[in-house]
Amino acid sequence: MMKTIIVNDKMQQGYRYQLSAPQGQDFSPDFQPQLTPQQMLELGVFGGKYMTDCQQEFPRAWFSKAKLSPAAKDISLNYFAVDASLPLVNWQQKGWIFPDDPRGWFQWYCRYYLGRRLPEEDKRQIKRWRAMSRHIGALKKNCEPGDWTCRRKQRQALLHWAYDARVL
Repeated sequence: MMKTIIVNDKMQQGYRYQLSAPQGQDFSPDFQPQLTPQQMLELGVFGGKYMTDCQQEFPRAWFSKAKLSPAAKDISLNYFAVDASLPLVNWQQKGWIFPDDPRGWFQWYCRYYLGRRLPEEDKRQIKRWRAMSRHIGALKKNCEPGDWTCRRKQRQALLHWAYDARVL
C-alpha cells in the first residue's frame, strides 16, 4: 500500500506525493549516492539553512545530529567551511528547479530516498547528479589523497550532491 505525504511548509502548501518504493531502496542502477540525506545533514551542507522549515516531512532521525541554522545561512556549519552554493534564484533562472521540488536537487533526493518516484524527473535529476562526478576527476588530478585543504569548495559541492568528498 502506498503512503501519501502532505507537505505544508514555507515553499509548498498542500503538496501531496506518494511513496511507492521502500525508504533507501530500489534506486535506479544509474544512481548510487555515497551519502544518505541524514549523513549529508550531519556532515554540514548548504550552510545549515536548507531544511529548517520542512522537518515534519522527513524522518525525525535525519535531524537529531543535523547542523542547522534556522536564522540564516552559516558557512561555518559546512563540512569544509566554505560556501559552495548559488542562491536559489540562480537555480530558478537556469531552469534547474522542478515545480514539485522548489528547493532543488537535495529536496528531490530526500523525497526519492523516502520512496517517491517521478520517472521523468528522476531521470533528469539523476543525469544532473552523474554530471557532478567530473569534480571527482578534478580532485584526483589536482590534489594529494587525503588533503582536504585542496579544493575545499569543490569538495563541499560534491557533498551537496551526495558524493563523499572526504574519501578522495
